[in-house]
Amino acid sequence: MRLPTRLLRRRLNVNKGDFGHILILAGSANYSGAASLCSLAAMRSGAGLVTLGIPKSINTAMIKIKPKEVMTFPLPETKKGTLSSAGFKKIKELLIKTDILVIGPGLGRNEATYSLIRKTIGISRKPTVIDADGLNALTGHLSILLRTGDRRPATIMTPHPGEMARLLGVSVKKVQGRRKEIVKEFAKKYKVVLVLKGHKTVISDSSGNFYLNKSGNPGMATAGSGDVLTGMIAAFLGQGLGAFEAAKSAVYLHGVAGDMAAREKTQISLIASDIIDKIPKVFKRLKFLLA
Repeated sequence: MRLPTRLLRRRLNVNKGDFGHILILAGSANYSGAASLCSLAAMRSGAGLVTLGIPKSINTAMIKIKPKEVMTFPLPETKKGTLSSAGFKKIKELLIKTDILVIGPGLGRNEATYSLIRKTIGISRKPTVIDADGLNALTGHLSILLRTGDRRPATIMTPHPGEMARLLGVSVKKVQGRRKEIVKEFAKKYKVVLVLKGHKTVISDSSGNFYLNKSGNPGMATAGSGDVLTGMIAAFLGQGLGAFEAAKSAVYLHGVAGDMAAREKTQISLIASDIIDKIPKVFKRLKFLLA
């Protein structure tokens, strides 16, 4: 696969603002790790700045586990420790100051949080990556994408088969039996880039561009692996890649990093942070090949 050289070659006269400021709305009382993994993957994949919008009660704990380079922004929360609609105004203000929106990792299955997710997607004017509970919040509300999609430069959705099945109201078996067709049809109908994860991840956009990924291994079917991919996609968007190119490149490199990690750790022992640890080596190898 040919990768964009702009990911590997940087001009001398640049600053962190040239590589994107990513706002990640993620995490909850029960799922703080998702926010940490996603933000670290974004930083390791070249993002200039990352701000984590998280429930205020986990801010102190998050400061201890997140990358030192990542900023946190505590937001109002529900009684269940998930983001609350009371934080909507602050999120609107954050969106003005940032370049890319990531919404979903570890936000939790809470109806009040789902409402906030839908409102945020509805007003976002920034390239947006929707994952995990961000996708769950859209179940039964996909019309939001049709009403607001033309306001965003790009929308990338990253479901696994179970999330895709819920979005469409069909069985996982049906999704798995028609992976290519479903991805193409959904991307075209809702004008998004759709990344259907799993063995041979499938990607399509509304123009019919299509990619079938062949990197990766079964060891990557582990908690947090999807959060890592989401962070990588956002970082590539922030560095100026188009939505389809960012998704395709991130999926491929995520798989390559997973393959490197599996050779060292074995597939059985592979965990998501192992994938992040290999991201610099992936870029180093690619830069050597392009030299």
